[in-house]
Amino acid sequence: MARGLPKKKLIPGVKHIVLVASGKGGVGKSTTAVNLATALAETKPSLQVGLLDADVFGPSVPLMMNLSGEPLLTSENLMVPLVNYGVKSMSMGYLVSQESAVMWRGLMVMQAVNKLMFEVDWGPTDVLVVDTPPGTGDTHLSLVQNLVVSGALVVTTPQQMALQVTRRGVTMFRKLEVPIIGVVQNMGSVVCTNCSHKNELFGPEIKKFAQDLDIEVVQDIPLHPDISHCGDEGKPVVVSHPSSPIASSYRDLAHRVRHFLKLESSMEDKV
Repeated sequence: MARGLPKKKLIPGVKHIVLVASGKGGVGKSTTAVNLATALAETKPSLQVGLLDADVFGPSVPLMMNLSGEPLLTSENLMVPLVNYGVKSMSMGYLVSQESAVMWRGLMVMQAVNKLMFEVDWGPTDVLVVDTPPGTGDTHLSLVQNLVVSGALVVTTPQQMALQVTRRGVTMFRKLEVPIIGVVQNMGSVVCTNCSHKNELFGPEIKKFAQDLDIEVVQDIPLHPDISHCGDEGKPVVVSHPSSPIASSYRDLAHRVRHFLKLESSMEDKV
């Protein structure tokens, strides 16, 4: 008998799973995932939000969420997520030291990802934001083939090199029948720190990219030093600079994600 695809499973207690993905590294994917999760928790406090760092080799969530230490275990031997800024999180970075290099082959990586998905006490969680590694490899296939995914956010920068690889990511999700929420462009413009004027660094590449693939640009996040500084300090810009235009952009992205997931709105949702 031919072997079929694995049967998709639900993570106990998790209602929606949103993948944040990119074709290339260095385009701001983890920054987007962290600020999206904190914005979801901040703009709608009734939501239970989780953040899963699925990048086994290069976990960024511990630093960006200012969290460290091994998770506790429940009586059922499930790991308890670490919590900060109202977001529950789990990462390989909590299970190995900062100095350790993870040198595993594919099967061990998949076992680690499964552990982070199914051996964690996530529930109750309304939205689980998953920060995926760059590319279209084993981790993505494992996530999509094993989980019921509500949607994917594709993150890119506007250079042709990044867009070319991102296009492959969109193709992958469509082949695997994962709904695409939209594309987030990072670093397509720069904001002057003196006068706050926004200068476009590239042409209309992202608009043509979105039109060709029939997807929506759901947010355009400019290059700004506060974003990287806050990530390095472990305090997302949504939390550290709540009245800034950058924080408002992430809140708007959170609103769009909630709308896509058809989560009920309320007066507290307004930015």
